[in-house]
Amino acid sequence: MASLARKNLFEDIPRFLVAQAGIMFAVSLVTIQNGILTGFIRSSSILIDHSKADFWIASKDMIHLELTMPISLERMTQAQAVNGVERAEAFIFRNARWRDPLENKIHAVTVVGSDPNGELFSPWNIIQGDANALKNPYTIMVDESKLNALKIKNIGDIAKLGGLEAKLGGITQGTQSIVSNSFIFTSLKNANAYVNSPVKTQTLCQLQNDDLQCTQSYEDQSSNQKPLNSPPPRQLNLADPITYVLIKAKPDQDLAQLKQKLQETLPNDVQVLTREEMSIIMRTFWQKRTGVGFVLSLGAAVGVLVGMVVVGQILYSSVSDHLKEFGTLKAMGASDWVIYGIILEQALWMAVLGYIPGMALCFGVAYWAGATQGILILITPLSALGVFGLTVVMCTGSAFFAIQKVTKVDPAIVFKA
Repeated sequence: MASLARKNLFEDIPRFLVAQAGIMFAVSLVTIQNGILTGFIRSSSILIDHSKADFWIASKDMIHLELTMPISLERMTQAQAVNGVERAEAFIFRNARWRDPLENKIHAVTVVGSDPNGELFSPWNIIQGDANALKNPYTIMVDESKLNALKIKNIGDIAKLGGLEAKLGGITQGTQSIVSNSFIFTSLKNANAYVNSPVKTQTLCQLQNDDLQCTQSYEDQSSNQKPLNSPPPRQLNLADPITYVLIKAKPDQDLAQLKQKLQETLPNDVQVLTREEMSIIMRTFWQKRTGVGFVLSLGAAVGVLVGMVVVGQILYSSVSDHLKEFGTLKAMGASDWVIYGIILEQALWMAVLGYIPGMALCFGVAYWAGATQGILILITPLSALGVFGLTVVMCTGSAFFAIQKVTKVDPAIVFKA
């Protein structure tokens, strides 16, 4: 019976290839859509997940990581004084203007400022440069996927950030979130200078026909300064605004008790969240409060539907072309289950032979998207296994239409001309 299934399947190679193309399309679409959704959600909290903080202190008005109000640096010193806290570090996460060195155009970026001597957050996976470079004034790091967008290429390239110079001191890999502007990693002092750099206002007035006409223009404070002429960034004081405070608990400290103690000690303008809670808030926002999940799921459903239609048509045509063979089997006393087994085996062969190249294509697309676009398409062993199961269900489900055709076969068809 198995040889008959393979014979029927490979008898018409063009038809077989069309079926495999349909299955590959379905496998690729489902895998990539699911991978994008999983990678999208995971990348939304990538900074939180890579921090070593047990707690994040945030404004009570925080909606998610990128939508919050600033808090005072004084909250860091207050948190450090709480019994059970081993370390407290300030963290700046603010939007700023980037002016590229090639086209002199502005771009929206997000400045990520942390203590270069700290332990709770620092850029990771540095492929060029050194983390100590961020100790230098006006030095930054950028993910390699954003170099083209920011119009910089090599270590030492200089652009402007918030009106101040920004020298590329390092390049990271896999540190960019899909949902965010380009991350600009730098020190706390540099970040404070970048996000608070002033804009210069200039008013030009002209007297025309006894009428005084004035125009006002805005430009970066340092737009007329040459590189390296900016004053060094100053140390932060307690009145300076920051975005978050990262907290590390002492060893063997009960985290639930410490969280309650921090919440009771700190003013009521802040809230204390565990790293996991912060991550969940970020992921939930992008998963449930946007339409991304629905759109990607809809695309995956369309892929399955197309695959079922193509496979169903191919199997139905194959059965129709071999009705006499199936009639002969019935005339010889073969049960309906034997016939069903032949058709289901054809469906399983189609599932396996369509899944393997389809999944290989997905891994290639995922690697290309991550390396060139910074888009994380996450394909885990569990998701790959799930797609294989879905492919088998899709193909065997499509075989139902062909089985319906066989059940109506009259064994007497063998003797008809």
